[in-house]
Amino acid sequence: MSTETTDKTEVYTFKDEDIQRARDIVGIYHAVTQREQFSRASPDVLRAFARSYGDDNPLFTDEDYGVNTRWGSQIAPPMINIALTKDLLADKMPKEHRRPAFRGIHVFVSGTTTDWYQPLYEGDTLYSYEGFHNVEIKESEFAGRSLIVTRIHVEFNQRAEIVQIQKVLTIHTERHESKKRKKYDAIEPATYTPEEIAELDAIYEAEVRRGADTRYWEDVQVGDDLGLMAKGPLTTTDMVVFHSGGYGFAPYTPCTGRLAYKNRQRIGAFYIPNEQGIPDVAQRIHWDAEYARSIGLPTSYDYGMMRDCWLTHFLTNWIGDDGWIETMSSQMRKFNYLGDTHRFTGEVVGKRIEGDRYLVDLEFRGTSQRGEVTCPATATVSLPSRETGLAALRTPPADLSAIAVQMLKRHGELRAAQRNA
Repeated sequence: MSTETTDKTEVYTFKDEDIQRARDIVGIYHAVTQREQFSRASPDVLRAFARSYGDDNPLFTDEDYGVNTRWGSQIAPPMINIALTKDLLADKMPKEHRRPAFRGIHVFVSGTTTDWYQPLYEGDTLYSYEGFHNVEIKESEFAGRSLIVTRIHVEFNQRAEIVQIQKVLTIHTERHESKKRKKYDAIEPATYTPEEIAELDAIYEAEVRRGADTRYWEDVQVGDDLGLMAKGPLTTTDMVVFHSGGYGFAPYTPCTGRLAYKNRQRIGAFYIPNEQGIPDVAQRIHWDAEYARSIGLPTSYDYGMMRDCWLTHFLTNWIGDDGWIETMSSQMRKFNYLGDTHRFTGEVVGKRIEGDRYLVDLEFRGTSQRGEVTCPATATVSLPSRETGLAALRTPPADLSAIAVQMLKRHGELRAAQRNA
Protein backbone atom coordinates (compact mmCIF):
# COMPACT_ATOMS: atom_id res chain seq x y z
CA MET A 1 0.00 0.00 0.00
CA SER A 2 1.08 3.57 -0.59
CA THR A 3 0.45 6.56 1.64
CA GLU A 4 -0.54 10.17 1.18
CA THR A 5 -1.18 12.94 3.68
CA THR A 6 -4.53 14.74 3.81
CA ASP A 7 -5.33 17.33 6.49
CA LYS A 8 -2.33 16.10 8.47
CA THR A 9 -3.82 12.58 8.53
CA GLU A 10 -1.81 9.82 6.90
CA VAL A 11 -3.92 7.86 4.43
CA TYR A 12 -2.99 4.27 3.62
CA THR A 13 -3.95 2.42 0.43
CA PHE A 14 -3.17 -1.03 -0.91
CA LYS A 15 0.16 -1.64 -2.59
CA ASP A 16 0.07 -3.99 -5.57
CA GLU A 17 3.21 -5.75 -4.38
CA ASP A 18 1.53 -6.57 -1.05
CA ILE A 19 -1.43 -8.13 -2.84
CA GLN A 20 0.89 -10.17 -5.07
CA ARG A 21 2.90 -11.31 -2.04
CA ALA A 22 -0.32 -12.51 -0.39
CA ARG A 23 -1.14 -14.57 -3.48
CA ASP A 24 2.37 -15.99 -3.71
CA ILE A 25 2.35 -17.44 -0.19
CA VAL A 26 -0.97 -19.32 -0.45
CA GLY A 27 -0.38 -22.90 0.74
CA ILE A 28 2.88 -22.11 2.57
CA TYR A 29 2.66 -22.90 6.29
CA HIS A 30 4.76 -21.43 9.04
CA ALA A 31 4.98 -21.95 12.78
CA VAL A 32 3.20 -19.43 15.00
CA THR A 33 6.06 -17.92 16.96
CA GLN A 34 4.02 -15.39 18.95
CA ARG A 35 2.00 -16.60 21.91
CA GLU A 36 -1.55 -15.61 22.66
CA GLN A 37 -2.39 -14.12 26.04
CA PHE A 38 -2.31 -17.60 27.60
CA SER A 39 -0.21 -20.66 26.75
CA ARG A 40 -1.35 -23.44 29.11
CA ALA A 41 -4.86 -24.66 29.86
CA SER A 42 -5.10 -24.16 33.60
CA PRO A 43 -8.50 -24.39 35.33
CA ASP A 44 -8.47 -20.62 35.83
CA VAL A 45 -7.73 -19.91 32.15
CA LEU A 46 -10.52 -22.22 30.96
CA ARG A 47 -13.00 -20.72 33.41
CA ALA A 48 -12.03 -17.12 32.61
CA PHE A 49 -12.31 -17.64 28.87
CA ALA A 50 -15.73 -19.31 29.04
CA ARG A 51 -17.10 -16.62 31.33
CA SER A 52 -15.66 -13.86 29.10
CA TYR A 53 -18.42 -14.53 26.55
CA GLY A 54 -21.11 -15.36 29.12
CA ASP A 55 -20.85 -19.16 29.39
CA ASP A 56 -20.94 -20.76 32.84
CA ASN A 57 -21.10 -24.38 31.62
CA PRO A 58 -19.41 -26.37 34.45
CA LEU A 59 -17.75 -28.62 31.87
CA PHE A 60 -15.59 -25.57 31.04
CA THR A 61 -15.60 -23.64 34.33
CA ASP A 62 -15.46 -26.24 37.13
CA GLU A 63 -12.26 -28.26 37.56
CA ASP A 64 -14.13 -31.02 39.44
CA TYR A 65 -17.29 -31.37 37.35
CA GLY A 66 -15.65 -32.91 34.27
CA VAL A 67 -14.21 -35.84 36.27
CA ASN A 68 -17.64 -37.50 36.18
CA THR A 69 -18.21 -36.98 32.44
CA ARG A 70 -17.03 -39.06 29.48
CA TRP A 71 -14.04 -36.69 29.19
CA GLY A 72 -12.78 -37.43 32.69
CA SER A 73 -11.59 -33.85 33.22
CA GLN A 74 -12.40 -30.20 32.77
CA ILE A 75 -12.09 -29.38 29.06
CA ALA A 76 -11.68 -26.15 27.12
CA PRO A 77 -14.52 -24.24 25.44
CA PRO A 78 -14.56 -24.80 21.65
CA MET A 79 -13.05 -21.42 20.70
CA ILE A 80 -10.16 -21.54 23.20
CA ASN A 81 -7.61 -21.15 20.38
CA ILE A 82 -8.32 -17.40 20.16
CA ALA A 83 -6.99 -16.90 23.69
CA LEU A 84 -4.52 -19.74 24.25
CA THR A 85 -1.55 -20.63 22.03
CA LYS A 86 2.08 -21.16 23.04
CA ASP A 87 4.82 -19.83 20.76
CA LEU A 88 6.83 -22.32 18.71
CA LEU A 89 10.55 -22.09 18.10
CA ALA A 90 11.24 -22.29 14.36
CA ASP A 91 13.89 -21.58 11.77
CA LYS A 92 13.91 -18.07 10.36
CA MET A 93 11.29 -17.69 7.68
CA PRO A 94 12.56 -16.88 4.17
CA LYS A 95 11.80 -13.27 3.26
CA GLU A 96 9.71 -14.31 0.28
CA HIS A 97 7.43 -16.35 2.56
CA ARG A 98 6.65 -13.53 4.99
CA ARG A 99 3.13 -12.19 5.23
CA PRO A 100 2.67 -8.70 3.68
CA ALA A 101 2.39 -5.99 6.32
CA PHE A 102 -0.73 -4.24 4.94
CA ARG A 103 0.24 -1.22 7.05
CA GLY A 104 -2.70 1.00 7.98
CA ILE A 105 -5.28 -1.30 6.38
CA HIS A 106 -8.37 -2.16 8.42
CA VAL A 107 -9.24 -5.86 8.89
CA PHE A 108 -12.67 -7.36 9.56
CA VAL A 109 -13.39 -11.01 10.38
CA SER A 110 -16.20 -12.02 8.01
CA GLY A 111 -16.65 -15.67 8.92
CA THR A 112 -14.98 -18.88 10.04
CA THR A 113 -15.09 -22.61 9.44
CA THR A 114 -13.76 -24.68 12.33
CA ASP A 115 -13.26 -28.44 12.57
CA TRP A 116 -12.73 -29.99 16.01
CA TYR A 117 -10.96 -33.33 16.48
CA GLN A 118 -10.37 -33.78 20.20
CA PRO A 119 -10.70 -31.84 23.46
CA LEU A 120 -8.05 -29.61 24.96
CA TYR A 121 -7.69 -30.77 28.56
CA GLU A 122 -6.68 -29.00 31.72
CA GLY A 123 -2.87 -28.89 31.71
CA ASP A 124 -2.52 -29.11 27.92
CA THR A 125 -0.47 -26.72 25.82
CA LEU A 126 -1.70 -25.55 22.43
CA TYR A 127 0.65 -24.81 19.51
CA SER A 128 -0.25 -23.60 16.05
CA TYR A 129 0.90 -23.21 12.49
CA GLU A 130 -0.84 -21.12 9.88
CA GLY A 131 -0.85 -19.90 6.31
CA PHE A 132 -2.94 -18.23 3.63
CA HIS A 133 -5.56 -20.57 2.17
CA ASN A 134 -7.07 -18.24 -0.45
CA VAL A 135 -6.70 -14.61 -1.62
CA GLU A 136 -9.07 -12.62 -3.84
CA ILE A 137 -9.86 -8.97 -4.64
CA LYS A 138 -13.43 -7.73 -4.34
CA GLU A 139 -15.22 -4.42 -4.76
CA SER A 140 -17.08 -3.61 -1.54
CA GLU A 141 -20.10 -1.34 -1.17
CA PHE A 142 -18.75 -0.26 2.21
CA ALA A 143 -15.09 0.29 1.50
CA GLY A 144 -14.32 0.17 -2.21
CA ARG A 145 -11.57 -2.25 -3.18
CA SER A 146 -11.16 -4.98 -0.60
CA LEU A 147 -8.84 -7.92 -0.28
CA ILE A 148 -10.49 -11.14 0.90
CA VAL A 149 -7.97 -13.39 2.63
CA THR A 150 -8.81 -16.81 4.07
CA ARG A 151 -6.25 -17.86 6.67
CA ILE A 152 -5.90 -21.43 7.93
CA HIS A 153 -4.84 -22.12 11.52
CA VAL A 154 -3.90 -25.65 12.61
CA GLU A 155 -3.89 -26.05 16.39
CA PHE A 156 -2.17 -29.02 18.07
CA ASN A 157 -1.21 -30.06 21.58
CA GLN A 158 2.12 -30.93 23.18
CA ARG A 159 1.84 -34.46 21.72
CA ALA A 160 1.49 -33.06 18.17
CA GLU A 161 -2.16 -34.19 18.09
CA ILE A 162 -4.37 -31.84 16.08
CA VAL A 163 -7.07 -30.36 18.29
CA GLN A 164 -8.78 -28.16 15.70
CA ILE A 165 -8.37 -26.57 12.29
CA GLN A 166 -9.85 -23.14 11.68
CA LYS A 167 -10.23 -21.19 8.46
CA VAL A 168 -10.84 -17.48 9.03
CA LEU A 169 -12.26 -15.26 6.29
CA THR A 170 -10.89 -11.71 6.69
CA ILE A 171 -11.72 -8.58 4.71
CA HIS A 172 -8.96 -5.98 4.36
CA THR A 173 -10.21 -2.47 3.56
CA GLU A 174 -8.83 1.06 3.22
CA ARG A 175 -10.00 3.04 6.24
CA HIS A 176 -10.47 6.35 4.40
CA GLU A 177 -12.78 4.70 1.82
CA SER A 178 -15.19 3.38 4.45
CA LYS A 179 -15.40 6.87 5.93
CA LYS A 180 -16.17 8.53 2.59
CA ARG A 181 -18.99 6.16 1.61
CA LYS A 182 -21.15 6.79 4.72
CA LYS A 183 -23.08 3.55 4.18
CA TYR A 184 -24.11 3.23 7.83
CA ASP A 185 -25.03 6.83 8.65
CA ALA A 186 -28.75 5.99 8.94
CA ILE A 187 -28.28 3.38 11.70
CA GLU A 188 -29.30 4.64 15.13
CA PRO A 189 -27.88 3.14 18.33
CA ALA A 190 -30.40 0.93 20.14
CA THR A 191 -32.20 2.11 23.27
CA TYR A 192 -34.36 0.07 25.63
CA THR A 193 -37.33 0.53 27.93
CA PRO A 194 -37.45 -1.27 31.29
CA GLU A 195 -40.08 -3.57 29.77
CA GLU A 196 -37.75 -4.56 26.93
CA ILE A 197 -34.92 -5.30 29.36
CA ALA A 198 -37.36 -7.44 31.38
CA GLU A 199 -38.22 -9.38 28.21
CA LEU A 200 -34.55 -10.13 27.63
CA ASP A 201 -34.09 -11.08 31.27
CA ALA A 202 -36.87 -13.64 30.87
CA ILE A 203 -34.96 -15.29 28.01
CA TYR A 204 -31.82 -15.42 30.14
CA GLU A 205 -33.81 -16.91 33.01
CA ALA A 206 -35.27 -19.63 30.75
CA GLU A 207 -31.99 -20.58 29.03
CA VAL A 208 -31.57 -24.37 28.97
CA ARG A 209 -28.26 -26.20 29.17
CA ARG A 210 -28.56 -29.91 28.40
CA GLY A 211 -25.60 -30.82 30.60
CA ALA A 212 -25.52 -34.36 32.00
CA ASP A 213 -28.93 -35.25 30.50
CA THR A 214 -27.59 -37.18 27.50
CA ARG A 215 -29.08 -36.27 24.12
CA TYR A 216 -29.09 -39.46 22.05
CA TRP A 217 -28.96 -39.47 18.25
CA GLU A 218 -32.03 -41.73 18.06
CA ASP A 219 -34.14 -39.16 19.92
CA VAL A 220 -33.40 -36.31 17.50
CA GLN A 221 -35.70 -35.66 14.54
CA VAL A 222 -35.34 -33.40 11.49
CA GLY A 223 -37.22 -30.19 12.22
CA ASP A 224 -36.51 -30.20 15.96
CA ASP A 225 -36.13 -26.73 17.45
CA LEU A 226 -32.81 -25.88 19.11
CA GLY A 227 -34.33 -23.55 21.67
CA LEU A 228 -33.70 -19.85 22.34
CA MET A 229 -30.69 -18.03 23.75
CA ALA A 230 -30.08 -14.29 24.17
CA LYS A 231 -26.90 -12.19 24.14
CA GLY A 232 -26.80 -8.48 24.83
CA PRO A 233 -27.44 -5.62 24.86
CA LEU A 234 -23.78 -5.29 23.88
CA THR A 235 -21.83 -2.89 26.11
CA THR A 236 -18.28 -1.61 26.37
CA THR A 237 -18.03 -3.69 29.53
CA ASP A 238 -18.72 -6.80 27.43
CA MET A 239 -15.69 -5.95 25.29
CA VAL A 240 -13.51 -5.39 28.37
CA VAL A 241 -14.61 -8.73 29.87
CA PHE A 242 -13.98 -10.54 26.56
CA HIS A 243 -10.44 -9.20 26.51
CA SER A 244 -9.96 -10.19 30.15
CA GLY A 245 -10.67 -13.77 29.09
CA GLY A 246 -7.65 -13.65 26.81
CA TYR A 247 -8.85 -12.57 23.36
CA GLY A 248 -7.34 -9.83 21.22
CA PHE A 249 -3.66 -9.75 22.16
CA ALA A 250 -1.90 -11.42 19.21
CA PRO A 251 -0.42 -10.26 16.96
CA TYR A 252 -0.97 -6.60 17.89
CA THR A 253 -0.30 -6.92 21.63
CA PRO A 254 -2.18 -3.91 22.99
CA CYS A 255 -0.43 -2.85 26.18
CA THR A 256 0.26 0.13 28.41
CA GLY A 257 3.01 2.51 29.53
CA ARG A 258 6.54 1.79 28.33
CA LEU A 259 5.34 -1.44 26.74
CA ALA A 260 2.94 0.57 24.58
CA TYR A 261 5.79 2.87 23.59
CA LYS A 262 7.88 -0.13 22.52
CA ASN A 263 4.91 -1.57 20.65
CA ARG A 264 4.53 1.71 18.73
CA GLN A 265 8.10 1.34 17.54
CA ARG A 266 7.22 -2.13 16.26
CA ILE A 267 3.88 -1.38 14.52
CA GLY A 268 3.54 2.39 14.36
CA ALA A 269 0.74 2.34 11.75
CA PHE A 270 -1.46 0.44 14.20
CA TYR A 271 -1.45 3.46 16.52
CA ILE A 272 -3.75 6.29 15.42
CA PRO A 273 -3.98 9.56 17.42
CA ASN A 274 -7.25 10.01 19.27
CA GLU A 275 -9.12 13.31 19.64
CA GLN A 276 -6.60 14.34 22.31
CA GLY A 277 -3.65 13.67 20.03
CA ILE A 278 -2.63 10.53 21.91
CA PRO A 279 -1.48 7.54 19.83
CA ASP A 280 -3.86 4.67 20.54
CA VAL A 281 -4.51 1.27 18.97
CA ALA A 282 -6.76 1.01 15.90
CA GLN A 283 -8.27 -1.94 17.77
CA ARG A 284 -10.11 0.60 19.92
CA ILE A 285 -12.77 0.68 17.22
CA HIS A 286 -14.36 -2.07 19.35
CA TRP A 287 -14.79 0.19 22.39
CA ASP A 288 -14.19 3.79 21.27
CA ALA A 289 -17.43 4.99 19.67
CA GLU A 290 -15.93 8.31 18.55
CA TYR A 291 -13.16 6.57 16.66
CA ALA A 292 -15.67 4.19 15.03
CA ARG A 293 -17.66 7.19 13.82
CA SER A 294 -14.50 8.75 12.41
CA ILE A 295 -14.20 5.91 9.88
CA GLY A 296 -17.85 5.86 8.84
CA LEU A 297 -19.59 3.64 11.42
CA PRO A 298 -22.39 4.72 13.76
CA THR A 299 -20.62 3.41 16.89
CA SER A 300 -18.29 0.68 18.12
CA TYR A 301 -18.98 -2.97 17.33
CA ASP A 302 -18.02 -6.42 18.57
CA TYR A 303 -15.45 -8.92 17.31
CA GLY A 304 -16.61 -11.56 14.85
CA MET A 305 -14.89 -14.10 17.09
CA MET A 306 -17.14 -13.04 19.97
CA ARG A 307 -20.18 -14.08 17.97
CA ASP A 308 -18.44 -17.35 17.07
CA CYS A 309 -18.11 -17.94 20.82
CA TRP A 310 -21.83 -17.20 21.21
CA LEU A 311 -22.69 -19.62 18.41
CA THR A 312 -20.65 -22.43 19.98
CA HIS A 313 -22.25 -21.60 23.34
CA PHE A 314 -25.66 -22.15 21.73
CA LEU A 315 -24.47 -25.50 20.36
CA THR A 316 -22.88 -26.82 23.55
CA ASN A 317 -26.04 -25.92 25.47
CA TRP A 318 -28.02 -28.13 23.06
CA ILE A 319 -25.70 -31.16 22.63
CA GLY A 320 -24.95 -31.65 26.33
CA ASP A 321 -21.85 -32.99 28.06
CA ASP A 322 -21.64 -36.14 25.93
CA GLY A 323 -21.97 -34.49 22.52
CA TRP A 324 -19.23 -33.10 20.31
CA ILE A 325 -19.18 -30.25 17.77
CA GLU A 326 -17.54 -31.71 14.69
CA THR A 327 -17.61 -28.66 12.45
CA MET A 328 -19.17 -25.18 12.36
CA SER A 329 -19.26 -22.55 9.61
CA SER A 330 -20.35 -19.00 10.37
CA GLN A 331 -20.76 -15.74 8.49
CA MET A 332 -20.58 -12.23 9.92
CA ARG A 333 -22.99 -10.45 7.58
CA LYS A 334 -23.75 -7.36 9.65
CA PHE A 335 -22.04 -5.40 12.39
CA ASN A 336 -23.10 -5.97 15.99
CA TYR A 337 -23.02 -2.48 17.49
CA LEU A 338 -22.92 -1.32 21.08
CA GLY A 339 -26.49 -1.58 22.33
CA ASP A 340 -27.46 -4.39 19.96
CA THR A 341 -29.17 -7.53 21.23
CA HIS A 342 -29.14 -10.97 19.64
CA ARG A 343 -31.53 -13.89 19.87
CA PHE A 344 -30.19 -17.28 18.80
CA THR A 345 -32.50 -19.84 17.22
CA GLY A 346 -32.06 -22.89 15.00
CA GLU A 347 -33.31 -26.26 13.89
CA VAL A 348 -32.23 -29.77 12.95
CA VAL A 349 -31.95 -30.15 9.16
CA GLY A 350 -30.51 -33.65 8.83
CA LYS A 351 -29.17 -36.76 10.56
CA ARG A 352 -26.95 -39.56 9.29
CA ILE A 353 -24.44 -42.23 10.20
CA GLU A 354 -20.86 -42.12 8.90
CA GLY A 355 -18.81 -45.11 10.03
CA ASP A 356 -18.97 -45.10 13.83
CA ARG A 357 -20.18 -41.47 14.01
CA TYR A 358 -23.85 -40.61 14.57
CA LEU A 359 -24.19 -37.12 13.13
CA VAL A 360 -26.79 -34.37 13.20
CA ASP A 361 -26.77 -31.37 10.84
CA LEU A 362 -27.96 -28.03 12.20
CA GLU A 363 -28.80 -24.59 10.86
CA PHE A 364 -28.91 -21.69 13.34
CA ARG A 365 -28.45 -17.96 13.53
CA GLY A 366 -28.21 -14.82 15.62
CA THR A 367 -30.86 -12.20 14.88
CA SER A 368 -30.52 -8.61 16.10
CA GLN A 369 -33.25 -6.40 17.54
CA ARG A 370 -33.46 -4.85 14.03
CA GLY A 371 -34.65 -8.21 12.71
CA GLU A 372 -31.37 -8.71 10.80
CA VAL A 373 -29.67 -12.10 10.78
CA THR A 374 -26.12 -10.93 11.45
CA CYS A 375 -24.45 -14.32 11.93
CA PRO A 376 -26.00 -17.32 10.13
CA ALA A 377 -24.26 -20.62 10.77
CA THR A 378 -24.34 -24.33 10.05
CA ALA A 379 -22.87 -27.16 12.09
CA THR A 380 -22.51 -30.91 12.27
CA VAL A 381 -22.45 -32.49 15.72
CA SER A 382 -21.65 -36.02 16.83
CA LEU A 383 -24.06 -37.42 19.41
CA PRO A 384 -24.04 -40.59 21.49
CA SER A 385 -26.05 -43.49 20.11
CA ARG A 386 -28.04 -45.82 22.32
CA GLU A 387 -26.22 -48.64 20.51
CA THR A 388 -22.62 -47.43 20.99
CA GLY A 389 -22.91 -45.16 24.03
CA LEU A 390 -20.33 -42.50 23.14
CA ALA A 391 -20.11 -39.80 20.47
CA ALA A 392 -17.21 -40.82 18.22
CA LEU A 393 -14.58 -38.29 17.10
CA ARG A 394 -12.95 -37.89 13.68
CA THR A 395 -9.33 -38.44 12.72
CA PRO A 396 -7.59 -35.24 11.49
CA PRO A 397 -6.02 -35.04 7.99
CA ALA A 398 -2.82 -37.07 7.84
CA ASP A 399 -0.86 -34.46 5.83
CA LEU A 400 -1.57 -31.67 8.32
CA SER A 401 -0.81 -34.00 11.24
CA ALA A 402 2.58 -34.77 9.70
CA ILE A 403 3.39 -31.05 9.54
CA ALA A 404 2.47 -30.69 13.24
CA VAL A 405 4.85 -33.53 14.11
CA GLN A 406 7.66 -31.92 12.10
CA MET A 407 7.14 -28.50 13.64
CA LEU A 408 7.02 -29.78 17.21
CA LYS A 409 10.14 -31.87 16.57
CA ARG A 410 12.01 -28.82 15.26
CA HIS A 411 10.76 -26.79 18.22
CA GLY A 412 12.31 -29.37 20.57
CA GLU A 413 15.60 -29.37 18.68
CA LEU A 414 15.89 -25.59 18.80
CA ARG A 415 14.94 -25.50 22.47
CA ALA A 416 17.63 -28.09 23.26
CA ALA A 417 20.18 -26.07 21.29
CA GLN A 418 19.29 -22.96 23.28
CA ARG A 419 19.73 -24.80 26.56
CA ASN A 420 23.08 -26.22 25.48
CA ALA A 421 24.27 -22.80 24.42
